[in-house]
Amino acid sequence: MPIQLDADLPAPLIPLAWLVGRWAGAGVVGYPTMENDLRFGQDVSFTHDGRPFLAYTWRTWLLDDEGRQVRALGSETGYWRPAAAQPGEHAEDPDAEPEPDPVAGPVAGTPVEVLLAHPNGYVEIYHGAVDGPRVTLETDAVVRTRTAKDYSAATRMYGLVDGDLLWVMDMAAGGVRLTSHASARLKRVPEV
Repeated sequence: MPIQLDADLPAPLIPLAWLVGRWAGAGVVGYPTMENDLRFGQDVSFTHDGRPFLAYTWRTWLLDDEGRQVRALGSETGYWRPAAAQPGEHAEDPDAEPEPDPVAGPVAGTPVEVLLAHPNGYVEIYHGAVDGPRVTLETDAVVRTRTAKDYSAATRMYGLVDGDLLWVMDMAAGGVRLTSHASARLKRVPEV
């Protein structure tokens, strides 16, 4: 399916244009602290209002063996934005090239920042890059409320494969080092 650009899509969002819209599908979640892997349904939305960021929402629900919704599992909401400073924003040098990560090396693609909030008591800030139809992210910060479960880091990768949105997430939580946590395959939901 070809990617269509909205006429009012701000130029800084062009590298993220392939994400814009609504996506739905299913995936699997598991972790060493869980007894069994679980299947889940998911609905994800990326929208914009003409400003240089994407608004983002995602919700998931547990699926039974027949693929029916059982109960809500999780949700997150936030914003995806190109990492280059926007006009009027504070930055030491808005024209400066992104600095290479001392471990990973130079940034490939367009730098991106993702800010996510969760109702179970934590907020994540990711940094990463968009390189064609692929986004790689890693947490820069995870902030938890006093009542939230232990969670300290994550990586995510999103990709457009055969017209579908695929994503994977690794997580460090509950005393477990960064390890596979969840993945899904989502189809674009046509606009009505």
